[in-house]
Amino acid sequence: MRKIITIIALLALIVVPVFAKRGNKITIAGSTTVLPIAQACAESYMDMHPDVNISVRGGGSSVGIANIIAGTVDIGDASRHIKSKELTQARENGINPYENVVANDGIAVVVHFNNTMNALTLSQLKDIFTGTVQNWKDVGGPNMPIVVVSRDVSSGTFEVFNSKVLQNAKGADGSLMLASNNAVATTVGQTPGAIGYIGLGYMTDELKALTIDGVMPSKKTIQTKEYPISRTLHMYTNGSPKGLVKGFIDFVLSSEGQQIVEEQGFISVD
Repeated sequence: MRKIITIIALLALIVVPVFAKRGNKITIAGSTTVLPIAQACAESYMDMHPDVNISVRGGGSSVGIANIIAGTVDIGDASRHIKSKELTQARENGINPYENVVANDGIAVVVHFNNTMNALTLSQLKDIFTGTVQNWKDVGGPNMPIVVVSRDVSSGTFEVFNSKVLQNAKGADGSLMLASNNAVATTVGQTPGAIGYIGLGYMTDELKALTIDGVMPSKKTIQTKEYPISRTLHMYTNGSPKGLVKGFIDFVLSSEGQQIVEEQGFISVD
């Protein structure tokens, strides 16, 4: 009996630290737009708090929200608002999704840097992405076929673009449906006739952002919502953030965290 008690005591010494360590872990998943913000903030937060372990992965806004509903992550990143049907499902599961707005963003409409196009209207943009216009010359550009590059349907960026630009119309047949902002940026940057859309933080030297209805996406036009494809970026939690998760969210919303948001190419919520 003494040997059994001794073994149990030794096991307790091993198990307790393991569970204590798990208690200092935050799991984050979701939007590829929010991903660089979450990653950079997580790295800075862990530098300040070495005892905290933050796991960050992408997957898309729908994945982030689905994981919050399922209770499998602490934070679900999303570049769109939660849908009413998702909210209903969450409440049926005993989950109370809470929207923490962590940044502002504009969906930049981008073409290859060498494309002579500089501007489109929302109407022209809709015509291109629904397949009504298939050559750049039909909107004042070069005589060159248009390659439409879009996002997959699990993307919050797709949801916002679909609502604000396509107005839920069917996309053009043959559109390239890609899984991330980075994939869209890379493809458009390597394809002279391509057009795509990305979060502002994914702009590269190989891309040119177009003015939409005469407005260029910028810090000022996004904060004032003058740019027509502006949006907010979110970190969803189950209820108002508490404990370790609250500490991280508070950091993201702090002056230091919002500076990281700006460094990643997005717009602070200040």
